[in-house]
Amino acid sequence: MDAFPQHPLAIARSLYDLSQADLAEGIKKAARRRNRRAGTTKQQVSVWERPGAHAPTLWYQLLIADVFGIDSDLVTALGWPYWLPGSEAPVPLGTGATVTALREAQRRTMISRRTLLGIAPAALTTLAQQWAALDPALGASAADGQALAPELVTWLEHSAQHLTSLATADRQHTTQLLDSYYDTVVGWLENGRYDGATGSRLHVLASSLAQTIGWHRFDHEDHTAAGHYWSAALHAAHQAGDTDRGAGVLADFAYQSIWLDQAAPAIGVLDHALNRTQDPTARSLLHLRKARAHAMNGDARDCRRALKAAEHALDTAVAAPPAWCNWYNLADLAVDSGRCLIDLGETGPALRQISQGMALLPAARNKTRAVFLAYEAETLLRQGEVDHSAATAQDALILAQQIGASRCVRQITSLSAGFQPHRKVQGVQQFLSALRSESRGKAATSR
Repeated sequence: MDAFPQHPLAIARSLYDLSQADLAEGIKKAARRRNRRAGTTKQQVSVWERPGAHAPTLWYQLLIADVFGIDSDLVTALGWPYWLPGSEAPVPLGTGATVTALREAQRRTMISRRTLLGIAPAALTTLAQQWAALDPALGASAADGQALAPELVTWLEHSAQHLTSLATADRQHTTQLLDSYYDTVVGWLENGRYDGATGSRLHVLASSLAQTIGWHRFDHEDHTAAGHYWSAALHAAHQAGDTDRGAGVLADFAYQSIWLDQAAPAIGVLDHALNRTQDPTARSLLHLRKARAHAMNGDARDCRRALKAAEHALDTAVAAPPAWCNWYNLADLAVDSGRCLIDLGETGPALRQISQGMALLPAARNKTRAVFLAYEAETLLRQGEVDHSAATAQDALILAQQIGASRCVRQITSLSAGFQPHRKVQGVQQFLSALRSESRGKAATSR
């Protein structure tokens, strides 16, 4: 399994080749330049880098920014820890910098450090606003280079579609191949010679690949890299004039925000997406994710309104949906409605909804099944059905390990605290032991 994700401050230090002691000394020097003192130590830096730790005060953040050469305005504009090096904001839409955005996403992955942090909420909201306001533009004229045969684009389109349609358990083995396809397509956009129609197809293909790779990074908890790939996907979709695909990318951003417990930016992003897509299936999914964000905030009225809109939209869908949401069906609506009810404290109805949805879920969607089983285990635990909950959580853990999605493993691991008072209940000790084995495996991998 993957090593535990690094804190953004640790990543920033690594980019600048600074130890914790080096950063502490740099902070002291920055304070002295202001005729002040800062009693920062290596131990204090270590505390800041712990998962869930409190942010440094604004004074210390400004000193840290001084060490890294970051403009102090970014500190207040983006907030901690989004302004740190390694967490750069995405390229703005409408600047004609689509290839720049596609390459930037690739660069983010080459840094090869996983973070629990996505794109700054303020930057994400700005990106969604730009997408909602800008008119789509077709690809610009090709640069000088070898003429690109449309048949070659067709072959790559079909190959990429085959890779992305594999069963969930098999997709974990396609990462390098998808990366090579992505590099090829971006290279064609940079240096190829093609007509307008072929250019549009290339941008759609680049968007699709970036969106898929972004999900791979997201599943492995590299949230910053995932955000940059999705930003690149949004650029390419906009360049191709594919509004439905753009809405799908915004839906991915919103899902990530919800996963990271950031409900407010998710709601704003989803509102922009809903303004520019009319497909009923797509709108149903967008409303469902908005319902989840409202439930996280405890807004029962807005949550139920969004759930009703999601149900109505799916009921009216008759045509084939856009490719980005062709997997979405009644199973997702039922289970995620149940997840909303969990957040609203209605565990009985939640369990019924989740059980109904699980019965409808296609067998190939193991990643979704692992997430849904974790929801079910949480609900059962809240209802006092501890043995049933432990067995369900164990099933979810096995699935998550099989598909190699560390974010799903982390979701299941978060249930462990609720089982601690029930160690003598059947199945609980076995589940906790499996979690300890998982933790030891991560530690061994990270050494």
